[in-house]
Amino acid sequence: MRVATASEPAPGRANEDLVRTGRNWAAVFDGATRRLGEDGGCVHDVPWLVRTLGAALAELLDDPRAGSAVPLPDALAAAIEATMAAHSGTCDLDDPGSPSSTVAILRERDGLADHLVLCDSPIVLCHRDGHVEVVQDERLDRLPGGRPYSAELVRALRNTDGGFWVASTRPEAAYRAVTGTAPVASLRGAALLTDGVSRLVEAYGTGWPALADRLARYGPQALIRQVRETERRLGPRGAVKPHDDATVAWITWDDEPAERRG
Repeated sequence: MRVATASEPAPGRANEDLVRTGRNWAAVFDGATRRLGEDGGCVHDVPWLVRTLGAALAELLDDPRAGSAVPLPDALAAAIEATMAAHSGTCDLDDPGSPSSTVAILRERDGLADHLVLCDSPIVLCHRDGHVEVVQDERLDRLPGGRPYSAELVRALRNTDGGFWVASTRPEAAYRAVTGTAPVASLRGAALLTDGVSRLVEAYGTGWPALADRLARYGPQALIRQVRETERRLGPRGAVKPHDDATVAWITWDDEPAERRG
């Protein structure tokens, strides 16, 4: 298993995405940008949340005794608990606007690729037979009223049944994630994306196979360059931001280089 990564903030902003990798796993996180004047009862910024959550998850998945055996929802729940403990003495963890993050994880284990998606950071599984399988958690797209959502609606429905789930201050969110397993032998590669990259498909109409093909040919940084070029050329689409943080982890198992630039 080889992993190539790239992460780039939206122009003029701090990066609220994060990518972490280990010997047999990779994960991406996309922190939820706070709206103007919103603090969520927390003294920490969103990058602190994703760094702390990512470090806690890495510690668990890199554990040589249990890292490959622990189910991914258990690992994520424990990472959320550790993150909560890190700021429970300074912050109001009951505030529904507490900092939060999406999570996408893929781990190789005994010839299998376990995967987990929580909120809108999809995983793209590229099968050797040419089939492209997209693992998505679409609950954020199905909130009542349609986009753009109000801040009040998001606060009311975050981490609730009937709403959507993210990594924040409720460890049980990990058990609401979309999970699955695929045989590694069937895979040519797998991509973990934040929505600043998946917008190529969801907002700009690029097909998933075309996105996967560009990634396989040229690597993560070239895919992010395509995102920026498309944003500049076509402008904002729908309710998405003009630009967003963009992060990719590209995992390969074949004998080809994990990234080729061109």
